[in-house]
This record gives sequence, C-alpha cells and structure tokens, in this order.
Amino acid sequence: MKRPVVLKLGGELIEGAERLKAIGKVIKQASKTRPLIVVHGGGREIDASLAQVGIPKRQVDGLRVTDPETLEIVVSVLAGSINTRFVAAINAAGGRAIGLTGADAGVAPVKKAAPHKATSGDTVDLGMVGTPVTRALAPELLTLLCNAGYVPVIACVSASKEGQLFNVNADTLAGSLASRVKAKRLVIAGATAGVLDKRGQTIPRLNQTQIAKLVTSGTANAGMVAKLSACQAALAGASSVVIIDGRDARRIAQAVALEKTSATSRIVK
Repeated sequence: MKRPVVLKLGGELIEGAERLKAIGKVIKQASKTRPLIVVHGGGREIDASLAQVGIPKRQVDGLRVTDPETLEIVVSVLAGSINTRFVAAINAAGGRAIGLTGADAGVAPVKKAAPHKATSGDTVDLGMVGTPVTRALAPELLTLLCNAGYVPVIACVSASKEGQLFNVNADTLAGSLASRVKAKRLVIAGATAGVLDKRGQTIPRLNQTQIAKLVTSGTANAGMVAKLSACQAALAGASSVVIIDGRDARRIAQAVALEKTSATSRIVK
C-alpha cells in the first residue's frame, strides 16, 4: 500500500450542502491515486447545540473543556449528524467512505488528558478530554480499509481502554494518526490562509523555534496553537505537514495530491 495522506477538515469547511458536495468530489477524486484518511471537527455545530440546551462553551488554547453534559452533545453531533452527512456526501460523489470514530477497533486509543498548562500560565483540568496514547501501533482497521479502496472518515471522539468516552481535539487526533500511519503528508485545512504573522501574511515555512516564538508572543491564536502542536507531533512519523486555507476546495485537492498551493504553511522539524 502507498503511504496514505491524512486530511483534517475543520467543521466550518463541511457546513452546508454546497460545501459538502464540493469536498465530497475532492475526496472521491483524491482517493483514486493514494490512500486517504479523513479526520473532521465540528466546533460550530457543537457550540450551537450547547447553546440550545443552555450549556456554556469553555475553551482554553483551542481545546474544549468538556464536562459530562458537554460530552454527550459532542458525541451526538460529531459521531452522529456531522459524520453521517459527510460520509453520505462523499458517497454521493462516487466515493467509498466509511464513517468511524477513534473508538473503533483501535483507530485512536486515548487516555484522559493531563491538566493543561495554558499560554496564559494557568493550569486547567480539561475534563472529559482524551489525549492519544503514545506508542500506539498503526491501526489495523485503517490499513484494511485503505487496502480495500475505502476512505475512513473519522469523527474526533474516542475511548480509553476502560471504555470511557472522551472528546478529542480534531487536530490532535489527526496529528497522532498521521504519525502512527507514517503518512506521506498531513494536511490540516481550516478557514485561515495557513499560519499568519503579525501583519496577517501567510508564513510559508515554520520550524520548531519559529513556532515557539509565535506561541509565546501571542501571535498564534488559540485554535492555531492546537494545530501547531498537532503538526509537531505528526512529524514523528509523517513525511510532510502543511496547514492550508481550505475554503477553496481546489487547494485541498492540490495539497492532498502533494502539489504546491497558495495560502499554505509548511511545518518542518
């Protein structure tokens, strides 16, 4: 099997019928030439569902603080409505997508996250948030599915070895997975033009020292901090890592095909 590409899509990129249709076509086409594993978020839809039932949103450095009530909403939205709609859109485009979560057959085993040292200096218990188990083997299920021509589409919830469900940051899950499967590339697609400097310009290439400066200076916003950390983790096994502007589906197609594209930041060791 060729080394796969892991594509992480922010939830905002798969909202609405037209976006889903466009992304579905990209994934169907991309999976013809190389194994493709997709991880998706869904933060805005989770926020809306929480608001409907009066549960306040709380995040630290882009990580959602998750109490048991919030976890129920997260699981329902991510593993239910969003994942099912997304899989249906890919299959409607002629793809062969299968919906999964991190809890399926060792796809993304997790344990409870340790208290988080925030960029503000505070230490925060994130609650029912999982962090990937280190040294986990490459998931056999994903290998079997990719070899058979299927596209795994993974919602970012998972479980511990005891069976406790956890919310998992989508960037964190994608970074860990990309390392474990030794991905040819990890593509993190969001709604910004890659990683931006203080002037709002895309930074084309970032190493570990530059990333640290962005975080400590506050230039990287909360959501980007989580992405950059996931990218660094991915490089333990993945050949290349890019953060791209995914609002144009053509950029996603180019990045997954290992081509150069605009509004892209490449993360290096």
